[in-house]
Amino acid sequence: MLVRRSPRASLVAASLVVAVLALGACDDSGTPAKSGAADGPSVIAPGRPGEAAETLSAGEAAKKRTEDDSPNSADFTYARMMIEHHTQALEMTRLAPRQAESSRVKALAARISASQGPEISSMKGWLDTHDGDAHATRHQHEEMPGMATEAQLKALRVARGKVFDRLFLKLMITHHDGAILMATDVKAQGNNIQIEEMADDVIAQQTSEISRMRAMS
Repeated sequence: MLVRRSPRASLVAASLVVAVLALGACDDSGTPAKSGAADGPSVIAPGRPGEAAETLSAGEAAKKRTEDDSPNSADFTYARMMIEHHTQALEMTRLAPRQAESSRVKALAARISASQGPEISSMKGWLDTHDGDAHATRHQHEEMPGMATEAQLKALRVARGKVFDRLFLKLMITHHDGAILMATDVKAQGNNIQIEEMADDVIAQQTSEISRMRAMS
């Protein structure tokens, strides 16, 4: 038997559907629910020099970066520290032509020198452009991952032949690992697009060189 609903009953049913849908869009506190997939995890964004860090959703961080890529403290710290990091690598590579036995080690050292010299110039230029003194703060070696100690450098300076080759490769692999870690960190914490591009270059170049050095070890 067909039962006809009154207009009032139909209106009540429709109201109930609307209420259920509205509740589904709210959390237990009655506030609109946010999509975790859309917002993603929270991100700690370092402030500019002298400013406090702030906590942003992944979406907010991406939007802020798109709107303004002004350097923050992480960008400046990365540029200054990487200049020192690269400078030590060049000090190590300068020893290879006279002290290495392997022609492959000599060629690798020349390749590292040819890439990291210009990178130092680029980072110094970036600091000048953004009013950041490249020599404002001298960082302790232990603050930078992968840096060789003075004792290790002394041993490398006196090594010759195959002994030099083995020690050079060991120290440079560790040095490159540290640079990749620093570059990965600034990609997560920095805000400047040019610094991110520099970090991408470091990761790509030095990851390739690590593979080459491990094959030579």
